[in-house]
Amino acid sequence: MDESGTAARILIIDDEPYITEMLTMSLRYVGFEVAGALSGTEGLALARSFTPDLVILDIMLPDILGYDVLLALRRESDAPVLFLTARDSVDDRVHGLTHGADDYVTKPFSLEEVVARVGAILRRTKTGGGSVAVPEVLRYGDLAMDEDGHEVWRQGQLINLSPTEFALLRFLLRNAGRVMSRAQILEHVWHYDFNGDSSVVDSYIRYLRRKVDAVDPPLIETVRGVGYTLRLPRDQR
Repeated sequence: MDESGTAARILIIDDEPYITEMLTMSLRYVGFEVAGALSGTEGLALARSFTPDLVILDIMLPDILGYDVLLALRRESDAPVLFLTARDSVDDRVHGLTHGADDYVTKPFSLEEVVARVGAILRRTKTGGGSVAVPEVLRYGDLAMDEDGHEVWRQGQLINLSPTEFALLRFLLRNAGRVMSRAQILEHVWHYDFNGDSSVVDSYIRYLRRKVDAVDPPLIETVRGVGYTLRLPRDQR
């Protein structure tokens, strides 16, 4: 929240209910206010009443192409737009960006990446001395992660992580307190399907523990037969 207590508002316009629901949950989890629409017409109407600070927009909508929705939005608002689409050719990317989009993410995508890009776009484009609240650092206990700066600290000490270790810790941080299965970790960090080799998860958890849990209290917990979670010891919760 900022001094006025206003959270940044995100409007999602995508005709796939599952994607809209998952993005809504992830964005609300980090502190955004979120609204969703399943068509271009509905999205444009909602944009007038919701007045979003950023729009996540699919290109292939059932009624209006996302490009045309963007043009209509631009006539009424200067809110930044993040295109989210299965169209992943270079020409499609160039076309989207030249139509005025601020960023472009292709499907399938990582929820963590989309959330990070939303935060980065808002911090890059917001005006008026910071009139909306934009999550900048993930925190749990004495652990902190700056997603944009790609830095992690524990008890104020910088921890050097590889890109994969960073992605794994980010996923655990975003789901702190929840037990995540190896399959879930593979899907979100390595983007494997359920046939992926889960032993890679165990290996990287060990690597991460050596760095993150080099001081007390340990934060990375194994839940036998289920998976892993990031949480404080029971007597410190």
